[in-house]
Amino acid sequence: MVHLLLAVIYLSFISLGLPDSLLGSAWPSMYGTFGVPVSYAGLISMIISAGTIVSSLQSDRLTRRLGPGRVTALSVGMTAAALFGFSVSGSFWLLCLWAVPYGLGAGSVDAALNNYVALHYASRHMSWLHCMWGLGAAIGPSVMGMALSGGAGWNMGYRYISLLQVGLTAVLLLSLPLWRVHKGRGGEGGGVSAKPLTLAQVVRIPGAKAVMGAFFCYCGLEQTAILWSSSYLTLCRGIPPEIAAGYAGLFFLGITVGRGLSGFLTMKFSDAQMIRMGQGITAVGIAALLLPLGEAVTLAGLALIGLGCAPVYPCVIHATPDHFGADRSQAVIGVQMASAYVGTCLMPPLFGLLAAHVSPALLPVYLLAILAGMVLTHERLLRQCAGGPS
Repeated sequence: MVHLLLAVIYLSFISLGLPDSLLGSAWPSMYGTFGVPVSYAGLISMIISAGTIVSSLQSDRLTRRLGPGRVTALSVGMTAAALFGFSVSGSFWLLCLWAVPYGLGAGSVDAALNNYVALHYASRHMSWLHCMWGLGAAIGPSVMGMALSGGAGWNMGYRYISLLQVGLTAVLLLSLPLWRVHKGRGGEGGGVSAKPLTLAQVVRIPGAKAVMGAFFCYCGLEQTAILWSSSYLTLCRGIPPEIAAGYAGLFFLGITVGRGLSGFLTMKFSDAQMIRMGQGITAVGIAALLLPLGEAVTLAGLALIGLGCAPVYPCVIHATPDHFGADRSQAVIGVQMASAYVGTCLMPPLFGLLAAHVSPALLPVYLLAILAGMVLTHERLLRQCAGGPS
């Protein structure tokens, strides 16, 4: 039964990744249909992110009332409905409307699933599950690409992913009895406290502000690298745009392969050691981008940044029950997720301003500054939580 539930959770993590890269892959074919500027993708993305932040902050309350299984099924179902809504939208403002449940569904399922795995499974599964997220993030654009190349249009691309999410929702509903029998660090209650914690109460927990800062910096670094690496290769290293677009995938290759390898390494190294190792590899990758050592070294640096990012996110999450206690982990992980999405919203556009008004060549320096913030906040977290949850 435990292994069957784990298989369902692996499918759920693939589901988490499926919608994440759809907008970027479909937007070049979408914006002309609605007669809006290409920049309007940012508005939809911000609405989705805002919904994700709100639902992440409410994940503790939702999980306490419904349980992680029901929250996961409800959230995936909500995402399926939102994707179907995208597929039938005839105006830009309808897209904005459907972006609300799109984001609300993503945040609550992300926090609930991550907390459940942190409580009930070994660190290696957290790394491999996030590797499955990368698989889902790769499948989404592939499905959209097949729909576009086959003449079905972006609408059908969204609809195909929606149908996949509907199928997974049915699987999750059938699996609900499995979630109630699994015990772990949180016991039968799944690690949910007697009553939900408010944001103010979570922030007052020793180490909470530090882990929020670490997550803000990590996701700011990851998303800035994803969004701007192709432009950096073209504008600063002279690589043609069509080739640079393909090379930008080296980051995803690094993070996906890295998470697969991290699952094995966690059998030997602790979460803190894995995070430090990842930070060190990221620093080497940024140095390779910064130094004028040729195109091959620059591309290797991009892959190394992805490889270094690989263990950080899953290992920080997996360590949360040990740092803050199983009874408070759901609330803390929800706030961590919200901090991550705030970093995703703010840091890439901030670099865009720097690139426009100073130079896009600042990308490695900018990434290095964010990495320094991540290292400092994570080390502060370890010091404040050295004695375990208080």
